[in-house]
Amino acid sequence: MAFAWMEPAAHPLVIAHRGGALLASENTPAAFIAARSAGAHAVETDVRRTADGALVCVHDADLARLAGDPRRVDELSLQELRCCLPAVMTLDEALAVSKGLGVLLDVKMTDSAILAPIMALLAEGEAIERTMLGLRDLALIDAARMRSDAVNILVFLEDPDSAPQARRAGADWFRLWEGAATALRAATARAEGLRLAVMVGQPRSEPLPGEYPPFPVGHIDHEGLEGLAALKPDAILLDDPRLIASTHS
Repeated sequence: MAFAWMEPAAHPLVIAHRGGALLASENTPAAFIAARSAGAHAVETDVRRTADGALVCVHDADLARLAGDPRRVDELSLQELRCCLPAVMTLDEALAVSKGLGVLLDVKMTDSAILAPIMALLAEGEAIERTMLGLRDLALIDAARMRSDAVNILVFLEDPDSAPQARRAGADWFRLWEGAATALRAATARAEGLRLAVMVGQPRSEPLPGEYPPFPVGHIDHEGLEGLAALKPDAILLDDPRLIASTHS
């Protein structure tokens, strides 16, 4: 059965953040393969563009964290990028490795011109219906809808109370960070007709002391998962999908 983002489910969809960053190196084929084996329903990956126009799955704007190199992804050719990150995937490679899984694309660029090459690759890979575009600008939604009515759209907005605006713009899904995921906000998103995805951890790689939850982005413990269960989210993004798989076994 083909993956469908809007199908009703008894449990939240398990989305492996950065492909499953606690299973293998983030956004790599090894992570995607491990996420599938761990029971993830979908993988989340990031999309940037190189200097020569290749769409690649890299989270950060530069290579400082991953390779100790201060250069930006958009300053490098694909060949140069692969010299620094040999396991980096192009978007078409990511679609091939993830076949059968849902794919959430965190589109880092906000220029609407980026949608044409992304949608072309999704069409070529017969992946439009199993892909959800994660967009960071409401204005991009119209541009995406003009290219396909079939693709699902999630918005990554800074304001956790912007669900009404997201729905008016045409989004299907709304993202809340774990620390902002209250019962009221979850109810508001649902009242607007949105599906709710919760991103676990703090919105940073190094957690701030005294802030809830006490973990970096993508990390959570069983207590945190129990707290989220009360909200009944439609999807949970986390680095280790085995944590949720174990609770449903």
